[in-house]
Amino acid sequence: MRCGDELLIFDMGTGARALGEALSAGSGPLRASIFLSHYHYDHLQGVPFFIPFFNPRFSFTVYGATREGRSVKDVLAGQMVQPYFPVTMTQVTKAALTYRDMAPGQSLELGAATVRALDLNHPGGNLGYRVDCDGRSVVYATDVEHGCDMDRDLVEFARDADVLIIDAMYTEDEYRGRKGASKMGWGHSTWEAAVHVANAAQVKQLVLFHHETTRDDEEMDAFVARVREHRPEVLAARELETITL
Repeated sequence: MRCGDELLIFDMGTGARALGEALSAGSGPLRASIFLSHYHYDHLQGVPFFIPFFNPRFSFTVYGATREGRSVKDVLAGQMVQPYFPVTMTQVTKAALTYRDMAPGQSLELGAATVRALDLNHPGGNLGYRVDCDGRSVVYATDVEHGCDMDRDLVEFARDADVLIIDAMYTEDEYRGRKGASKMGWGHSTWEAAVHVANAAQVKQLVLFHHETTRDDEEMDAFVARVREHRPEVLAARELETITL
């Protein structure tokens, strides 16, 4: 996400490799802020392959929650050790890295952008982020399960946002176990719940995220068509897609 002179990166899954290649192809020094929602592997697997970490002309501030007594720095270092990875974070990192703990309810200013964090309902904890910049707002709410008191907090967090990027992994039938095994308690949501949050918060643009990995493109098209009966403007997030506000 680009907000004026600020570059904000959310999570470091496998897509971080392609992002790193694109940033490295640019000219001049670069700084960015990285916001980690949580530390499950699908949100961290791009870290060892993020080329700018190997380049001294880059500088990054990495934000994330302290979990089970371990800071964001400790967590990232802990997944780059034998036998998981052949070299340590310290050995490969040439960029300037600063680590900052981010807590639920915290707010910070980065140039023209204001970034706020909210704790979401997900096993082990998960931060959602809201960015407000120059009169526009985006909410990033990956890995969240509906059906508890925290739902109201998310609605208020997303209130009047221009874009809501939210977990919509399942249909209600899949989630409840009426089609396949029940997914209740897995930490993910449904498109029906995503629509409810978007409607209750009066969000302008709904973006479905964290897709069920077994769906092919044809099935995703049918999935989105169902949601568009309720939210005609909805998008399913896809690689390299750009939204300009």
